[in-house]
Parts: sequence; structure tokens; C-alpha cells
Amino acid sequence: MREIDLLVIHCSATREDRGYTTEQLERDHKARGFLRASYNFYIRRNGEIVPLRPLEMVPAHATGFNKRSIGICYEGGLTATGKTADTRTILQKESLLLLLKLLLAAFPGSCICGHRDLSPDRNGDGLITPDEWLKACPCFDATEEYKNLTTY
Repeated sequence: MREIDLLVIHCSATREDRGYTTEQLERDHKARGFLRASYNFYIRRNGEIVPLRPLEMVPAHATGFNKRSIGICYEGGLTATGKTADTRTILQKESLLLLLKLLLAAFPGSCICGHRDLSPDRNGDGLITPDEWLKACPCFDATEEYKNLTTY
């Protein structure tokens, strides 16, 4: 088993008024040159947690962090007009919380962050600020939301 110390949350950057199936996610990632979807888990709007890459397989979701992390993506992240927003449904929030607790039980001491938090610190002040984000993904502050999370 890989040594994991980072749980990284992503959004699919798809509109909240349109579905984005697991098959569409797989297709789009293959079109970008991946062997399959690049995350370990995908959380649909209905709360379904879909396993994608086995935990033993290194994901391809965060350059420089893949070997030591697990990638979790939720369906959504854009409003119906295409603006970035926290579009998670109540069911997605509940499923994400459960999945994070289970993963923390399996990989104690792991940190939880959003993909945007792994952007380079361009000004060298030790903080990743919105002006440094490569992407807004996951469209909410995952580090803050889950800072006090304990295992299930």
C-alpha cells in the first residue's frame, strides 16, 4: 500500500443544472491522455460515492502530490451560468464527510485540502492566496471546512 498523508478534494467544474456521469468523466480524462479517470473517488449529486482508481494505484490529480495523496472529486462546482460556486448538494456533503472520516481512519494524520491549496506560493509568503490559485477547485475552502474532522 502507498504511504498516504494528503486527501485532496476537487470539483468536476461542471454546471449544477447538468449531470456529469462517471462515464463522461472517464471519457473526458481519457481524451486528455489519462488511462482512466484520474481520481480515486467521484461523488455524484445524489451522494453516490463511485470508486475510480484503486487506492493502490497512484492517481493523476495533483502534479507533484499524486504519490502521497488520494484524489476525491465531486460533481459540480459551477452555477448554471458557469460561475464558480460551492454547488455541493446535502447528499454530496454527507457522503464527502463520511468518505473523509473513513479515509482518515485508514490513513491517520493525513491532511485534507482543496486542489487550489496545492498551487505554488508565488510570492513566497508561506500562504496560498486566491491570486495564486491555478484553479478555484474545489470552489469552497476544504481546509477550513474540515480542519477539526475526526475519524468515523
